[in-house]
Amino acid sequence: MERSAPPHLETSKSRLILSSGWAGQRSGTMTDEEHHVNFQAPATLLKWPSLNNRRRDDREPYLVAEGTLEFCIREFMSKPAATRELYDIRTAPQPPLVPPIMDVQHVAELARFCDFL
Repeated sequence: MERSAPPHLETSKSRLILSSGWAGQRSGTMTDEEHHVNFQAPATLLKWPSLNNRRRDDREPYLVAEGTLEFCIREFMSKPAATRELYDIRTAPQPPLVPPIMDVQHVAELARFCDFL
């Protein structure tokens, strides 16, 4: 059975549109703002060297994967949860939803929406 997107989402194979008007209804205010996320944007998945499963700030991260934002998010989510703090995804910013360097919280939030693509 195919899952359908919630009414506040519009999807295509490469783009997600989040309508903040839906979120505004929950808080009692209504806006017409829409936020676009291009999951086909180029991105890189980087891993920080670690010691005792903690980032080494005295080292630079190294490339693990390169491709689309969607591909890097899926690669990130395939890593064990305990080690995800060691990874970053870097991509062109897509304000306000996609910062240039995405940490665990950003990736986890966007990963939920990738499932609708």
